[in-house]
Amino acid sequence: MSVNAMTNYSTSSLSGSRLLGAYLGDIKIELTKMIRTPAFAVPTLFFPAMFYVLFGVIMQRGDADAALQTFVRMGVFGTMAPGLFGFGVSLAFEREYGQLTFKQALPTPPGSYLLARMLMAMLFASIIATILILLALLLTHAPITPVHAMKVFFIEVLGVLPFCAIGLFVGSVASGQAAPAIVNIIYLPMAFLSGLWVPFEFLPGALLKDTAPLWPSFHLSQIAMHAMGKVSYGPVFGHVCALVGVTLLFFTIAMRRLSGAGVHMFGARRPGTGFRLGKVISPVVIFV
Repeated sequence: MSVNAMTNYSTSSLSGSRLLGAYLGDIKIELTKMIRTPAFAVPTLFFPAMFYVLFGVIMQRGDADAALQTFVRMGVFGTMAPGLFGFGVSLAFEREYGQLTFKQALPTPPGSYLLARMLMAMLFASIIATILILLALLLTHAPITPVHAMKVFFIEVLGVLPFCAIGLFVGSVASGQAAPAIVNIIYLPMAFLSGLWVPFEFLPGALLKDTAPLWPSFHLSQIAMHAMGKVSYGPVFGHVCALVGVTLLFFTIAMRRLSGAGVHMFGARRPGTGFRLGKVISPVVIFV
């Protein structure tokens, strides 16, 4: 019996409670991996807080409005890292060392690997958002109401998904050695060019302002600014569509890339079956 057939047979015979336990088991494994890699967890969690204290508290010198805008921008900056690094670097190593192929021989539910990784990224984003909210309230006395805090919290937690998709794409094409450098090349320039380090209105040159909407971090920051009652550029619906489009685009490309290498995240397709419109949907998603 092939590896893919074994996986399909094993998971299809699981009861509902055991299937849920299998999903929770994968989530527990990913959480344990994150805890045991402090070189990833500590900078990811505390760098946004450190930068906020530096740029939003010390340098603003009591300017509550400027501190509030820095709070939003650093929150988006912190949201980027769990998705990009958590997916991109780890996936590249696991793909290169054959661990993803090995996982297909285990009786794991379809998509459990991606779900566990996604939830870990959202967990990190929620911790970062909570730390920044506490710092903003305790150190700057910024006018953040509970409603504003909850809005920004959920925006940043859900906003990690486009960066998960980009990280998934990087992990599907890059080697384990190259992935950290590639993610950093994406991460830091994106943060600057989208107006996270320098406010959008102060970006030098018309070219940088015109290209800022190319980056998903720009759209996420504008949604968060609007939720806080601050000036934002462009309609919220347009920003949401842009983030959904980025997520679908890179997720689709990554899945096709992994499938071409023999890795099926959602279970193998049986011969003669499958989604016949798949070849049509992928170009449509890329075009949109």
